Amino acid sequence: MILQLITNPIGVSSLAKREILRFLKVYIQTLLPPWINSALFMYIFGIAIGGQLNFTVPGITYLEFIVPGLVTMHMISGAYENTASSLFIGRWHNNIQEVLLSPLSYLEMVLGLLAGGVARGLLVGSGILLIAFTFTGSGIRHPLLLLFFMLMITVIFSCAGMLAALWADDFDRLNLWNIYVILPMVLLGGVFHPLNLLPDILQTFSRFNPIYYLMSAVRYSVTGTAETNIWLCAAMAFLLASLFGLVTVILFKIGYKLRT
Repeated sequence: MILQLITNPIGVSSLAKREILRFLKVYIQTLLPPWINSALFMYIFGIAIGGQLNFTVPGITYLEFIVPGLVTMHMISGAYENTASSLFIGRWHNNIQEVLLSPLSYLEMVLGLLAGGVARGLLVGSGILLIAFTFTGSGIRHPLLLLFFMLMITVIFSCAGMLAALWADDFDRLNLWNIYVILPMVLLGGVFHPLNLLPDILQTFSRFNPIYYLMSAVRYSVTGTAETNIWLCAAMAFLLASLFGLVTVILFKIGYKLRT
């Protein structure tokens, strides 16, 4: 359906290439940090501390439990930061006008910018999974399902990054959503703990936290173990990706903070 709406594939691919090369040129800042951080988390929490815990999820070790959480956390961060910084800097330096004046539809503009966030998120997540294999030696239980959820997560938060970049008027406001909304939701979504370890009030909050369902879906795809219904997770992921994508295209179409 989306492919049928693309009338300028060369333009879209050129914009996507620019966005991908943008973060690849500084891979020391964009790719290596989450890989190194994840390896340290796996060793310190998964092996050194996890080996001493009385872990309560049957069938998997604590190390295997935290790997999908780390994958999800860093995919969210990578996808969000890539589009947020790219679009905001484009607005800040006013070179976003080059994109707006190009022979691209608003959908094509969003897809081109989206490609960078999705590619960065997928590379970060895939790298963490490869690192995890050296620690656990276990494979992926549902690879196609994992690919679906990785795509949905990176699309959702790439669009969220663009929305934040359109909303923010300075660098301080650009970081507000990531620090005060996304990061707490990620940590309470179950990166390092099962839901039943939380106090009742935080368990209730987590059940209304969409990131909890995205993280559970990735955990099921990797380990075969989930705390909630996987089809509910799939429906939520698809609806969120569609909603965030639609809102982003609409804001581009009306020129929200793009033509001022």
